[in-house]
Amino acid sequence: MLDSTLNEAIKQAMLSKNEAGLRTLRAIKAAFLIAKTEKGATGTLTAEQETKILQKLFNQRKEAATIFAQEGRTELAQKEQEEMDIIGAYLPKQMNDEELTEALKAIIQQVGATSAAEMGKVMGVASKSLAGKAEGARISAAVKAILSA
Repeated sequence: MLDSTLNEAIKQAMLSKNEAGLRTLRAIKAAFLIAKTEKGATGTLTAEQETKILQKLFNQRKEAATIFAQEGRTELAQKEQEEMDIIGAYLPKQMNDEELTEALKAIIQQVGATSAAEMGKVMGVASKSLAGKAEGARISAAVKAILSA
């Protein structure tokens, strides 16, 4: 899916001498290659698997950037932010709060949840259907808010 696009982007980054782009795109390609060659893997990735890998890479960089910023290591935090921006370009568009709430209300109605005790049922469906479109922590907080209201 993204492999051919990724190879072309790597070539462009090399030609334009874009170090951050090249570093990040190679990291994505390596993560895809590892996933393809894992034990039990089919050798190809679905769009859902690619999104999951990209989201994981994005979250790793976000966490590292936060830690570096807290420690006053602004040059390293900026490097992580650059990589986040590049990875983010390959992720699906993130839902805003209103879109997330509407989608979650539909899922809650579909699952038939009525209280916060049934949050697990909602989260299972929501995590799959909203993968890559919203962070797990945002989904969880919104589900809690809706079910407790």
